[in-house]
Amino acid sequence: MLSPKNTNFSDRLSTAAAAKQAMLAKFKPKPAVTDPLLELRKAEQAAELERLRAERAIVREEKRQRAAEAAEIKAEEDAITADARELALRAAQKAARDARYAARKQRRK
Repeated sequence: MLSPKNTNFSDRLSTAAAAKQAMLAKFKPKPAVTDPLLELRKAEQAAELERLRAERAIVREEKRQRAAEAAEIKAEEDAITADARELALRAAQKAARDARYAARKQRRK
């Protein structure tokens, strides 16, 4: 290294350029060491991910089927309830009609 007293402008420029190059070299990405098992691990991860996705799809399909069955059962229950209400209404109407007929007969006697 030169002493500060015996430097000229070109020496200072070259020293500054060398310092700048050294700073840039610090931030350059270092060459990565490639793992020989990297491809194998990636393949295993992909297989595991595919297996999990398949399991989740099966679970979703089962839930969908159960929901469809529940909706079907509810519709049947609603239909049965509607039929029962209609029968109860008809029975009540018949009872009211029979009561009117009986009252009319009572008045005639």
